[in-house]
Amino acid sequence: MSSRLALLPGGGRGGRRTLAETAAAELHQLILSGELPSGTPLRLVELANRLDMSQMPVREGLRRLEALGLVDIIPHKGAWVRELSVEDLHDTHETRLALESLAVRAAAEHFSEADAEKARVALAELLQLSRSEDSIGARQAHADFHFALYRAGGSQWLARAIEPVWQNSERYRFGSRQTAFQLERNRQEHQAILDACIARDADAAEQALRTHLAGAVQRITETMTSKQNAQREGTS
Repeated sequence: MSSRLALLPGGGRGGRRTLAETAAAELHQLILSGELPSGTPLRLVELANRLDMSQMPVREGLRRLEALGLVDIIPHKGAWVRELSVEDLHDTHETRLALESLAVRAAAEHFSEADAEKARVALAELLQLSRSEDSIGARQAHADFHFALYRAGGSQWLARAIEPVWQNSERYRFGSRQTAFQLERNRQEHQAILDACIARDADAAEQALRTHLAGAVQRITETMTSKQNAQREGTS
């Protein structure tokens, strides 16, 4: 299994992709970047023209994204980008907490210097790419950092279980530009998780992770609520 989370579904990095994998990867990026916002109807003819391929691989690509929880498909009715909501955000957060707490505790108990080096490199890349506003690269570096920790625990199944909920979470996390203060706060939170794993302190690692995720979901909730209130005021 690859040491990196394949943010591009059905093939990831390296190797030759099938047309279905290419369709899934390109649609995945369009959804995460917001070019295909939540609730957007995903019409096969339009998408096939946009991606310059036939409808068959696009249909298969949509099924792959449905498996990741990013697309809703209703037989005989069509497909849509899954809606974003505060309720879904909190559900996603609670599921991440349950799974990733187990993963980071296991990581702390087995953490090696090689694991630490992978995480350090990913964290440095995350900061650099975030500062340069490379959202695609930052998303990958963010995944590389967390999964360098989680895979250190030795359970491939746990890492696989985390991936779909992680993918959904990233739609919320990268929905807005981060300030310099937010970037530094995120760096410190990530560093605290890494330091606890290096010290092989499972309790501290879990607490640092919980602090990190709680802060993220609180900030995103405040942003979403503010936008919803502004929309209501605009239509009143």
